[in-house]
Amino acid sequence: MVKRRKKKSTSAAAKKPAKRPKAPRKSRRGEPPQTRSGGGEPEGGEPKQAVGDRFARTFVPPELYDEKKRAEWKLEEGKERRGPYVIELNLQHIGGLAGSVATLKELHKAMPEGTPAPTPISKTYYGWRLRIDEWQTLLHEDEKQAHEKAAEQETDSMRFRAIYKLWPDFPVQSQIYRSLPTIKANAAARSYEAEGDGIVWAVIDSGIDRHPHFDPHQTLDAAEVRDLHRSFVGTTGELAPGIPLQTDPPPDPEAAEDDAERIRRIGLHRDAALTDQFGHGTHVAGIIAGSAPTGDGTGIRVLERVDRVDGEDLKRGSSAVGRFSDATRIHGVARRSRLVSLKVLDEKGDGRSSAVIRALEYVREKLNDNPKLLRVHGVNLSVGYEFDAEMFACGQSPICAEVNRLVQSGVVVVAAAGNTGYGVVAASTRPAKVGLSNTINDPGNAELAITVGSTHRDSPYMYGVSYFSSKGPTGDGRLKPDLVAPGERITSCGAGKSLQTAIESAGPAAKAANGERLAYYTEDSGTSMAAPHVSGAIAAFLSIRREFIGRPLEVKRIFTSTASQLGRERYFEGHGLVDLVRAIQSI
Repeated sequence: MVKRRKKKSTSAAAKKPAKRPKAPRKSRRGEPPQTRSGGGEPEGGEPKQAVGDRFARTFVPPELYDEKKRAEWKLEEGKERRGPYVIELNLQHIGGLAGSVATLKELHKAMPEGTPAPTPISKTYYGWRLRIDEWQTLLHEDEKQAHEKAAEQETDSMRFRAIYKLWPDFPVQSQIYRSLPTIKANAAARSYEAEGDGIVWAVIDSGIDRHPHFDPHQTLDAAEVRDLHRSFVGTTGELAPGIPLQTDPPPDPEAAEDDAERIRRIGLHRDAALTDQFGHGTHVAGIIAGSAPTGDGTGIRVLERVDRVDGEDLKRGSSAVGRFSDATRIHGVARRSRLVSLKVLDEKGDGRSSAVIRALEYVREKLNDNPKLLRVHGVNLSVGYEFDAEMFACGQSPICAEVNRLVQSGVVVVAAAGNTGYGVVAASTRPAKVGLSNTINDPGNAELAITVGSTHRDSPYMYGVSYFSSKGPTGDGRLKPDLVAPGERITSCGAGKSLQTAIESAGPAAKAANGERLAYYTEDSGTSMAAPHVSGAIAAFLSIRREFIGRPLEVKRIFTSTASQLGRERYFEGHGLVDLVRAIQSI
């Protein structure tokens, strides 16, 4: 089923030989394989959690709430059950490092009597022996005082926090909108005017909402794309009590008996495809194209993921309203390109691979029936399902075969690698969390697709490939992914259920006042967010190197040969990080 791409973890008992991750459930006879889209949920004892929820402005590792982990790290020793922690000071404090230290000492004064004092370890770290209830109180009070001071000065609360992060006193290795400079998209726009003019990209996903982001450049409504949007999935639920929504995809306009009926059906498809009740497709689309509205009175709200300590609980996946002073910096990689919405996911993020195949066939047979004059130059696939070697040869499934056919017809296809590159295996002493090879998802296994893994949004050379990003080789030994691109905490258009959840958790500051029109932007993570960075980069490239339109294999060669290596395992990073400027300069 096509839904947000999940990352699966498999668990095995300690002291047993390592087992391969559990294979996904097979489809029932006669049904196409189930597919899903890009943020993840683990199995095997851990609570289900989207990949996007793993990346937030985190002040405490969630493992510190795990009783077994605290015991393993000896954080509750002796009668007082106090353990050693390390306070990482907040260097963003308005008073600098000295301000962080002063605030930390004030927080200690407010702690219950008998709480030990923090002791300096280095300039930016303090050691502190605390009980679990004491560090919860400490973080809660730090957040409270920071928000009170920030409200007075109308600035970000991070400017007043003393604590950047609380760590166990243990060798911890952290796996943690600045993504456009990472692939040099901003430099390409300034130096080469590579902004996607005249290029059309199809987004096969949950639809694209009519977000204000797509208004400045008529991304969805320009004449060349207005009548091309299609829905290949039905909708469930009720419009009102007792009034069901349309449950089947709109009828095919090409089968209409007269022109009036054809136009009516096109309108039905447009309305369905330009509605995104789930939110995934809109977020993906905003990374490729469009720009934040400026000068028309539209307000901007950037909702970023934050982990909060509230009393005794850690609230995961909550949102905070970020401050953004320059809306001109919020735009897609190829801001002037046009988008065609091909909807294959319903309001729950569910669908079938058959709908994806129909969408691919629609591009190849209906939109690009004349290969000399392509109306759609590329396709983004941030949807897929886990590869099951027992069902068919790797890269030869129906969805992979259709991707290869589309590429052979002259269209670039960019696919997310998947978020199943991480799991639990049985080591000799205890279960160990490791990266998993041979985890590329379909349709990323398609040989001719450009398959994209994920890396850090602005420090890829430091942090390397994202832990969740699916890793090669393919089941039959081919090099995948082809490229990596930013996929962690990516800011883009908010829509649907994911936006509503973010607004509710952010509180009143996220809501419009006095009829104000708002453009919401949210964070999400996964290879679903990495793939559209590459789609946008190629759209920008083709807009100024138009001789390569209709030559997708040459485009793939150019981008893989000019990618910047991160110095990681080749089956993690493929050919490396996409580099738009180097691709342009290579011609």
